[in-house]
Amino acid sequence: MKRHGSPGTAFGRRQFLEAAAALGTLGLLPGQAGSAELPLEFDGSRFQLAAPEPNPKRGGVLRYAITSRPPHFDVHQSGTINSLGAQGCMFDNLIRRDPRDSGKTIIPDLAHSWQIAPDGKTYTFHLREGVQFHDGAELTAEDVKATYDRIVRPPAGVSIPRSTLFAAVSEINARDKRTIEFKLAEARPPNFIMSAFASGWNVIFRKKTLEDNGYNLRRVVNIPGTGPFRSVRRVENEVWVMERNANYWNKGLPYLDGLEFYHALPFSPELGSALLSGRVDYARIMDPVSNRRARATPGMSGADFYQSVIQATWVNAKKKPLDDPRVRRALHLVLDKNVLVEVVKDVAPMMVGGFIYPFSDFATPRAELVKRIGYQTDTTAAVREAKALMAAAGQGRGIRGLDLIVRDVASFKLWAQAIQAMLQQALSVECRLRSVVESVWFDDVRSGNYDLAIGAVVSTLLDPSDYFNAWYKEGGSQNYSNWSDPKLEPLLPQIDSEVDSEKRLGLIRQAEAIMEQNPPLLPVAWEKIMDGWYNYVKGHVPYEYFGIYDVVRMDTMWLDK
Repeated sequence: MKRHGSPGTAFGRRQFLEAAAALGTLGLLPGQAGSAELPLEFDGSRFQLAAPEPNPKRGGVLRYAITSRPPHFDVHQSGTINSLGAQGCMFDNLIRRDPRDSGKTIIPDLAHSWQIAPDGKTYTFHLREGVQFHDGAELTAEDVKATYDRIVRPPAGVSIPRSTLFAAVSEINARDKRTIEFKLAEARPPNFIMSAFASGWNVIFRKKTLEDNGYNLRRVVNIPGTGPFRSVRRVENEVWVMERNANYWNKGLPYLDGLEFYHALPFSPELGSALLSGRVDYARIMDPVSNRRARATPGMSGADFYQSVIQATWVNAKKKPLDDPRVRRALHLVLDKNVLVEVVKDVAPMMVGGFIYPFSDFATPRAELVKRIGYQTDTTAAVREAKALMAAAGQGRGIRGLDLIVRDVASFKLWAQAIQAMLQQALSVECRLRSVVESVWFDDVRSGNYDLAIGAVVSTLLDPSDYFNAWYKEGGSQNYSNWSDPKLEPLLPQIDSEVDSEKRLGLIRQAEAIMEQNPPLLPVAWEKIMDGWYNYVKGHVPYEYFGIYDVVRMDTMWLDK
């Protein structure tokens, strides 16, 4: 991949390429098992990020169509792109993923250099000087410590889905004003830990901001960050306006004068028409029909990529008879996943999968998965087994009056009706549909105020050590089913610590087999994202994105007009 220094940077093109080549040794893909290429010590103090194209232009305002209004404003506590999509540009991380190679490479950010102890138990980061928050305060190691103290061990009333990434962290020490140290109780693969730090979700907040708001920022609209843009104006359900941070520490960035985020429902024709009509320059999470039109229009382009999102139906395992594994497996078996993917094909592109990302190296190969009962196109065997399970559980006559809560998104509404019909026809399980906005959906599933809940949650990494602990572990931050299995619990730490890739995959397969028999949720499908833009929008490389949550800062984007 070509990399170019921007005009006026502190060092020349040759030095820039040398630094970029050094950074390329990191080359971490989310979920990679190996870490041999990860250096124990890295100095990126001379590295300076710039647009991937030569001679980028400055100025202009990028109009960006994004999904619905955020349910709240605390990105650490969020699990939806609706929060980070518009707010990511306000913040920085310790380290980050490079937007110029679709986020494959880890590069310096607020930390310009770092060391990893040979025993893998201590990570030390050295911070840049002269970094200011939007309110003028200087960034110090105390801000990083306060941020990660909250992420690693959230205080009462605060729930952070990414806490599980740092379960091995035992101490966080501000060694001095510019040095922050993380100690692990036991070693983890360095690429896993570094990928966790580089996650776009783990932005750095000011310590005073956290203290002034009781460490809960859900209702704080304008949170001061250190990022390339700062909030100017927000109109509920309409637009969020950002302006260039003139005091940004990377003096070459951003190129744009500002950003305007326009809100619309994901996968909706409304969002697609905003782009096709020229009301916006870039659109994220388009519907397939609009995306095809954009790609066929001269002067426009599009891309699609699978994402770290599971679409599923959560089952409240604390309520009878849903607490019976036989009932949950019966529900899992009669959901015709191939039909459900077909139902939404013109609204939201999806793929069939189980409890593991189907497009990852950890997944059961698709050729094997489609032979498994519950995933076959012919559902005869699945329905027969499901009926036998319901009878054995004493529910042969069906279940009445289940509360099926549905997120207010077109694809979920379509699925809810199809799932309602499938459960009724196959098992005489009757559901009442209850459609709610996103914030209510998350509040109700967290509190257990539901029987079944159709929606989506995200993970940070492709590695099962991330989402297994968040989604499936007892007490996990996104274990909305309140589910547990005594056979799975001892497997999880083994999966986390096993360094032999073949042995680790065997443990993952054991976990998958447990979940097939005792489902923690009912997997429906796995998400694909579609973006569209006018060709004058430069400085982005979305063709191989995995984590859109890691590349939402817009600092390298520019307008060629």
